[in-house]
Amino acid sequence: MINFAILAHVDAGKTTLTESILYHAGTIRTLGRVDDGTAQSDYLEVEKRRGISVRASQTSFSWKGEELNLIDTPGHVDFSGEVERSLAAVDGAVLVISAVEGIQSHTETIWRCLRKMNLPVVVFINKIDRAGSDCQEIANALREQFGVTPVFLSEPVGEGSRSAEIRIPDGLTERKLEAAADDSDEAAEAYLEGNAGESETEIWFRDAVLHGKVIPVVVGSAISGLGTENVLNAILKYLPKAEAKNDPLSALVYRVEHDKTMGRIAHVRLFSGELKSRDTVAYPVLDGEEARSDGKISQVRKSNGQKMIDVGRVGAGDVAALCGLTEARVYDWFGEKPKRNRAEFQPPFLTVKVMPKDDAKLTNLVAALSELEAEDPLLGVKWEKNEREIVINITGKIELEILGQLILDRYQIETSFSEPSVIYKETPAKAGRAYADYLMPKPCWAIVEFLFEPLPRGSGVVYDPGRVPHNQLFYKYQEHIRRSFFESLSQGIYGWEATDFKATLVGGGHHTIHTHPLDFFVATPMAVMNGFTNTGMTLLEPYLRIRISAGEEYMGRILGDITQMRGEFDTPVVNRGIMTVDASVPAATSMDYPIRLASLTGGRGIFRSELEGWRDCPMELGKTTPHRGVDPRDRSKWILFKRGAYQE
Repeated sequence: MINFAILAHVDAGKTTLTESILYHAGTIRTLGRVDDGTAQSDYLEVEKRRGISVRASQTSFSWKGEELNLIDTPGHVDFSGEVERSLAAVDGAVLVISAVEGIQSHTETIWRCLRKMNLPVVVFINKIDRAGSDCQEIANALREQFGVTPVFLSEPVGEGSRSAEIRIPDGLTERKLEAAADDSDEAAEAYLEGNAGESETEIWFRDAVLHGKVIPVVVGSAISGLGTENVLNAILKYLPKAEAKNDPLSALVYRVEHDKTMGRIAHVRLFSGELKSRDTVAYPVLDGEEARSDGKISQVRKSNGQKMIDVGRVGAGDVAALCGLTEARVYDWFGEKPKRNRAEFQPPFLTVKVMPKDDAKLTNLVAALSELEAEDPLLGVKWEKNEREIVINITGKIELEILGQLILDRYQIETSFSEPSVIYKETPAKAGRAYADYLMPKPCWAIVEFLFEPLPRGSGVVYDPGRVPHNQLFYKYQEHIRRSFFESLSQGIYGWEATDFKATLVGGGHHTIHTHPLDFFVATPMAVMNGFTNTGMTLLEPYLRIRISAGEEYMGRILGDITQMRGEFDTPVVNRGIMTVDASVPAATSMDYPIRLASLTGGRGIFRSELEGWRDCPMELGKTTPHRGVDPRDRSKWILFKRGAYQE
C-alpha cells in the first residue's frame, strides 16, 4: 500500500496528471479534461464550472500488483488548508512543476512543508511540449532553491515542440550512484572504486530519496499521457510503502465532508490497528473543550473519485471514509495519537462578514457555514447573535468567490460579502501578573493567578501548569483552569486573538465546601483579562512576503510603491531587462497592489505573495474590534452571565 499526494502550484497540470494516472491504471475508461469540467477528481459543481480544484479528492487504484491511494489536492494558494490536511494522510508526494513557468511561489511553500514532514518526493516536469519549456532551468532551481540533487529518470527530446518525446538518459545507473554518494558512505566508496552493481545502486539511491537528499525527476506532458507510466513506476520504486502494523489502534481524521444521504463522513488514515462497521470510537478531548459522546461507525467506505464502495473494514496503512461519526472533526484521532509532524501552510489573514441576500435565511446560513467549518476549520465561523452578523476568515478573494458559489449550489442560499479586512492579533507587551478571585455571591470560591511573559513572534501560546500543590488547588481544578485559559484567548484587550506569550499558573485556591467545579470557568477568563490589562498589549499585523517581476523601466516606481506601503525590499535583480524584487509588506496596505501593478505595467507585471507572519503594528495604523459577547472585565455582568442570570 502506497499513500501519496499530487501537489503543484495552480495551473501546473496536477489534476490533468491525476486523470492520466487513473486512465493508465485502468480506473477510468475515458480521459476527462479540467477545462471541460469532466475530470474525475473535480466532482463539485463549482470545480467543474471554474476549472480549478477546491477540495482534495482521494482515489484508490492498482498498478503492477500494488495498491495505491492517491490524493489530488488544490493548487491555488487560497485552498492551502486542503493541502495541509491531505499531507497528514500520506507518506510521499508527486510534485508537479510546469516546464514553462518553472518553480513558482506556492511550489516553494509546498516544498518547505514537505521537508518539515520529511516526506519523500518524485518530481514530474509537465508541459515539455509547450513553447518555452526549459527542464535544465528547473534542474538548476531545484539545486539552488531546494538544496537537493535532481536525477532525471527520463529526459526530453525535441523539447518545446508539439512533437516532443522522452528517452531514458545514458549512464543512468552511474548518475544514481553519484547522487547517492552524498547520502551513503558505502555508495561513495563504491562510486570512487567503480565497482557498484545496479541492484546495490538502486538500494542506495532509494535511501537517498527517502532521506530527502535526492529527487527523482520524470518529464512529460500530462495532457497527452507522455511520461505518465514513468511517473507510476517512480512512485512504486521510490515512495515508501505504508507499514501494516498490528499495534493498538491509531487513526487520524484528515478530511471531513457531508453527503446528502449519509451525513457527515470522516476520511481517516490508519497508522495501526483496524476499524470495522459498528465499531465505537472515542473522540479526543482538546484544550478548552468538553468531552464529546463516543461515535459509532455505520459504514466503512473506500473512495474511487466520485464512487464510494462499502468495504466493511479498513486496516493499518490504509485510508477510508467512515460514516456515522456525526461529531468527527478534522485532526481528530482515534486510539493512540499518531506521531507525525503537521504541515503548516498559509493561515487565513483576512476576515469578512457574510450576509444572506434574503434576511429570512440568516439562520439557515449560520447552519450552512457551521457545516462547512467542519470541512474547513480555518473558516473560523463566528456568529454574533446580538449584532446578527456572521464573520469568517479567508485567505484570498478567489476563496470568497468559490465559497459563495458553494453555498448557493449546496444550500440554495444567495450570499453577499463585505470587503475583506486583515486579521490583527495582540500580545503582552511586558511580563505581568494575572489574578482574579471569585468569592461572592456564595456558594462559590475560586482564586486564579498566572504569570504572563512575552515570547518571540511566531511562538504561539505556551502553557506551564506550574507547581501549585494539590492541597492548595485540587488537580482537577487546575485542569479546569487550563481548559478555560485556552478558551479565553480568542479576544484580548483590542478584541483580537492573543498570542506569543507564556502563561505559568503560579497560584490559586479552592474551598472544600463552597467551591463548585464551574467556578474556575468564571474566574479564569477574568484573570486572563486582568493579566492583559496589567501587561499592556501590543497590536500585531500580518505581513506578506512578495515577489514582483516587471520591466526594468518600472523599477523606480515599484520600489517607491513598496516604501509607500510601509514595506522593506531586498536588492532588486535585473536579468534581460526584467527586474525582480523580493519584499515584505503589511497585508493591510498591499491588498489591492496586484491591480495597481497590472495597471502600471499594462498587465505584464507578475505579483506573487505568501504570508510571512505577524509583526508589531503602531496603534494609529492598526485597527481594534469590539468585544464579542459579555466582556469578563465587566465583572458583575460576567458573573451573572456565567451563572445563567443574564442573557446577551
